[in-house]
Amino acid sequence: RVSIMLRGRQVAVGVWRYDVKGYGDYSVPVFFLDTDVPENAEEDRSLTHWLYGGDPEYRLCQEAILGMAGIRMLRTLGYGAIERFHMNEGHASLLTLELLDEYRAGREDRRITTEAIDAVRRQCIFTTHTPVPAGHDKFPKDLVREVLGEHEAFELENEVCCDGTLNMTYLALNLSHYVNGVAKRHGEVSRLMFRPYRIDSITNGVHAATWVCEAFHELFDAHIPGWREDNFSLRYALSISPDKVWEAHMRAKRELIDTVNRQDNVGMDHDVLTIGFARRATSYKRPDLIFHDVDRLRAIGSHRPLQLVFSGKAHPRDETGKALIQKVIQTGRQLGPDVKVSYLPNYDIVLGKLLTAGVDVWLNTPQPPMEASGTSGMKAALNGVPSLSVLDGWWIEGCIEGVTGWAIGPAQRSEQEANDREQDAASLYEKLESAVAPMFYDDRKAFMCMMGHAIALNGSFFNTQRMMQQYVLKGYFH
Repeated sequence: RVSIMLRGRQVAVGVWRYDVKGYGDYSVPVFFLDTDVPENAEEDRSLTHWLYGGDPEYRLCQEAILGMAGIRMLRTLGYGAIERFHMNEGHASLLTLELLDEYRAGREDRRITTEAIDAVRRQCIFTTHTPVPAGHDKFPKDLVREVLGEHEAFELENEVCCDGTLNMTYLALNLSHYVNGVAKRHGEVSRLMFRPYRIDSITNGVHAATWVCEAFHELFDAHIPGWREDNFSLRYALSISPDKVWEAHMRAKRELIDTVNRQDNVGMDHDVLTIGFARRATSYKRPDLIFHDVDRLRAIGSHRPLQLVFSGKAHPRDETGKALIQKVIQTGRQLGPDVKVSYLPNYDIVLGKLLTAGVDVWLNTPQPPMEASGTSGMKAALNGVPSLSVLDGWWIEGCIEGVTGWAIGPAQRSEQEANDREQDAASLYEKLESAVAPMFYDDRKAFMCMMGHAIALNGSFFNTQRMMQQYVLKGYFH
């Protein structure tokens, strides 16, 4: 147990440990903080019940538990010599104040000096993950004092509280020696949002061994020994027979289609072009873009059969996201047998793996520049599934037109074009009609070749091994 003073009373914080085991002899402990312990008052016991929940006071309490009690817990568990702390989003940025207190604790001069700030800055790395305003918490200084009590740092206008507000993102920006966005375009967007801070970019990646399905595990084991330890060796996927790649893909596809038909009884066909869309249901992801012109979509499907599989959950308080799920389901019913549509419930990692491996094409239609990175298309690429996506996030780097997939809409946009649904829908339908469906149905060899390129070019690069190497080189040992 550790404790933290919140709202004038001591709150006890417990911890759960989960060991994430790798394919070698390594494991990484993950610690989950928990205030639901007998020592606490009822309202304090619920502080760790809901992610991103409650009012600003509840959120501030959570972020103090994460940033301040989190450091105390690490020290209590014996992690006293940590050289670098990596904050993902500003939610953890109160750890900088805890580090300031640690630095000053053994010194006669307890003031927050430039030397103290520089010492904390050397320890901290900050990654901003979203341009969405809701991802950047701000708290009035009066509320901060009420919840956390007095702290000398709250008087630092330049580093901590500006204009009577504690902005968690700016706190992390000011007290970190390295800052990055999660894709090249996101780095550009972040530099515009947070002038004049220096913000680099390290594009996200996915854990290859987790997201490669069983059929491709077997294929890679047979043809690319050691791919788990060296994800970059997946570039040798181009040496695998396209027929073998297709065979592995069809195993994954049959598993998905059989699951869809069991759950939804929609009568999907193993041989029909199947497009997948699965991610958090929220407005900027635009899951309904493909239904912008239902008649046009129906016409495309009548010429070359097409079926769509959706999944995803909305935040419990995101009414717009919930409405989008309903719209997809209702439009699917409207299309009927012309274009078969299924929305699979209870989206989780197991279902996500089934979808990213089992569809023929992965669809992504975010509103630029709101997609910081996106990772579902990376998971699909590891399983030989090309993307059909708006040029935003990682896809700007991963898209080679007609080689690893297809782009929707223009690469460069004015502010007026950012959410031009008419333009993006027209581009989506054009690509489906003139490029995707013809290649799938009329030039299967070219489609199988594209699958190999998706693995070799995108799967070999957009993974967590490359990502962590870049963090080590750029941030941790900079």
